[in-house]
Amino acid sequence: MATSKSSTPPEETRLDTRVDAPSTTAPGDGPADTTDPDERAVSATPDKGAAAEAGHGTVNAVVPAPKKAPAKRAGKDRTETYKALRPDGSEVTVERNIETGESTVKDG
Repeated sequence: MATSKSSTPPEETRLDTRVDAPSTTAPGDGPADTTDPDERAVSATPDKGAAAEAGHGTVNAVVPAPKKAPAKRAGKDRTETYKALRPDGSEVTVERNIETGESTVKDG
């Protein structure tokens, strides 16, 4: 995604595959930043000549890396169970999966 001088910056930053123009980033983000937690940046060879011909002073030199599939976990998930109080004072049982961080609340 190339940016023009009149375009407004995006709300979030994503990596793009264009290497003949500057990267488009949200305010405060750098060229290799991304707001996608599953996206990784890798270096690329920029096309400086095409960027200069288009009047760009900088050029994108990172592209998104191929996405990796999450590794399958082997074995049984570990969980912890404990009592907690709701804001109204009633007692509940909380079960938290240590592997995924997911919590469930059960009455009593």
